[in-house]
Amino acid sequence: MTVAREPTGVATLDEALAMIAARAAELTEADLVVVRLADESGGLVAHAVHAVSESLRAELEGSRIDFAPREECLELEDLPHSLRRAAERLSASGVLQLPVRDEAGVVGSLELMRSRDPFDERELRLARASAGEVELARRAFAPAAVPRSTPDPLELAGDALAAASEETRAADQMAALAAEATGAGACLLWRYGDGGPVLAALAGRDSSAVPAGALDLLGRAQLSHEPLALEPSGDRHVATLQLGEPPLGALQVVFAEAPDPAVLPDLATFAVRAAHALRASERRRELAEELERTRALLTIVGQAISELSLAHTLDTAVDRVRELLGTERAAVYLVEEGERLEAAAERGLTGPHVRIGERLLELALGPGRARGLIQVSDGDDARLAPVRDALEELGVEGALGVPLRAGEELVGLLAVYPQRGRQLSENEEALVRALAAQLAVAVQNARLHERLAQESEEAKRARDAALEASRRLHALYEISRSFSESLSLEATLEAVARTIVESLQLDAAALRMPNERGDALVPVAVHVREDRLGEPVRQILSLAQPLGSVGLGPFRSGEPVVLDAATALALGPAHQALVPFLEKGSTAAVIPLSAHDEILGTLTLLSLDPERPVSGDTLEAALALAGPAALALDNARLHQEREEFTETMRLSLMPRRRPQVEELEIGDHYEPSARVEIGGDVYDFLELADGRLAVVLGDVTGHGIDAAADMAMAKFVFRSLAREHPEPGEFLAAANEVVLGEITAG
Repeated sequence: MTVAREPTGVATLDEALAMIAARAAELTEADLVVVRLADESGGLVAHAVHAVSESLRAELEGSRIDFAPREECLELEDLPHSLRRAAERLSASGVLQLPVRDEAGVVGSLELMRSRDPFDERELRLARASAGEVELARRAFAPAAVPRSTPDPLELAGDALAAASEETRAADQMAALAAEATGAGACLLWRYGDGGPVLAALAGRDSSAVPAGALDLLGRAQLSHEPLALEPSGDRHVATLQLGEPPLGALQVVFAEAPDPAVLPDLATFAVRAAHALRASERRRELAEELERTRALLTIVGQAISELSLAHTLDTAVDRVRELLGTERAAVYLVEEGERLEAAAERGLTGPHVRIGERLLELALGPGRARGLIQVSDGDDARLAPVRDALEELGVEGALGVPLRAGEELVGLLAVYPQRGRQLSENEEALVRALAAQLAVAVQNARLHERLAQESEEAKRARDAALEASRRLHALYEISRSFSESLSLEATLEAVARTIVESLQLDAAALRMPNERGDALVPVAVHVREDRLGEPVRQILSLAQPLGSVGLGPFRSGEPVVLDAATALALGPAHQALVPFLEKGSTAAVIPLSAHDEILGTLTLLSLDPERPVSGDTLEAALALAGPAALALDNARLHQEREEFTETMRLSLMPRRRPQVEELEIGDHYEPSARVEIGGDVYDFLELADGRLAVVLGDVTGHGIDAAADMAMAKFVFRSLAREHPEPGEFLAAANEVVLGEITAG
């Protein structure tokens, strides 16, 4: 009989051995796997090497050891010298050398090594199964001595192993191989589960050949604990083969006639290999689920790391849970102030679903605490009675809740709302718990990041406020320093304009004050930040503002006047020149300068850059500087007026002309030490009748107005008495009497 085979992609023995070595490395997590077969002299030659180190693989390929192991070797010191050297290079802690046997004896070896801990019992059993695969592959590719008219069960076993390479088709392929190879009308492959046997595959040319009592036959065979049971069922004969020990399922082959007894051992061998392939398929499925779980976790972790945003992290988690569990409804609830839950991310939910989440959390922290989650597969469950109205409103049929904990802190709840009767598998439960644990940490980290970002923003605002306060203090210092150092109104005006521009980062500022007639505001100081703009901007800001009909009315409120095109036109010529700039995005404002309820002048602020407008903050800072600046200007103005008065008084008390005396050249120079007040010094000249020159020099005690009055009296006494009492003694006696009389009268 010819067997129809599924293509395996394996053409040579070495390719088959390489596949076995790679699979053994995967199942046992070995760093090195070497498959050796005996040569004609009895030595063992490496036919396949799987290694994490490319240099080690190249070194061991085709290598030879002189004797074959008779027993399993699990200790480094028991290995042949060449293998010990390879183990030392790998820093191996776990080593295995297993003999590969057939009926005649040892025909090869399987060697496994890894750098971490030794192989455990489970991994040892997997390695033994791989050694058995090596022997089957060796025999499958060996030349057949006698042609056979019936299928070789070892060939079937190789096909079964190939079928297991695709876990989603393993059961279907094995059933099809068994039916085709035996010529059976039908072949059934069952899997044993917690709920009983489940039909995993049905194959054969006649599916109607399946007897009605096949499940009963399966039950009796399972209870018998026999690897193979053959029973008649109507006009059919059913061979039931248990797959594995303990069995993970069973293979039922339905024959139209009683099968040849010689076929049954071959079928038993096939069942052994099929069980191994199914277990490998199951293992690959578990690894795939573990990989998917890891990917889900990495997605959430990656999202949390890249975004550091709580909202993005939660949305990603909800989407991944829905995708992995195949449900439309899921949500994450977070514990907020007051220990109440609030929905932070949800999909497919509206209405009062938060109440359901609160009930799930209550159950999870109570009866479901040890399990780490609570699952209610039926919405009619009595445990959900307190939220029955919310369940009915939302149409929720089942619910799953997993608390989110970061250490001892309860962060929230991950909730999934599947269809009625949906139960999570063990792997799905592990996935959801792992997601919840990772999500809790991500939530905590995201909250910490947001808190730090908020604190950082608050600190930045505080720094900006401190910097602004520092700028204002520096501006006030500059204005005060200019006045105190120079006592000059002109210097103070320049300092105010310059400081305003620099501290508020403006392009220009112009200070205007009333002229002597009081009919216009004229520019008294203009400062432009950039030299290249200096001349044109200075010309625009140097225009006078006639008071006319507008007067000072717009500025009496003390508030800034923000300029737009219409306002600038209304204010008059001094501001009309700014209209073209304002229409192109520049900004400007006028700040009144007042002291003692008197408007001293105005300060025009100008920013040409639309990216740096004269904003509300700018105006607030300008107003803060305007008050002290106005006081400084007022003080400078009063100082100038007093200085002018002082100079007038001083000049009135000084000699107005020098007398002309023969043979004398008369000159004088006076430099007062007082900078503000009138000094107490007095001097004068007087030509006497006899041609002599009278000169008086005096120093009145003190300074100021009183000293000036005393100076005036001294000058009057000198000019009144000098001609009547031309002799110095007589003059001083007479002057003394006059002065004493004035003082006594005063």
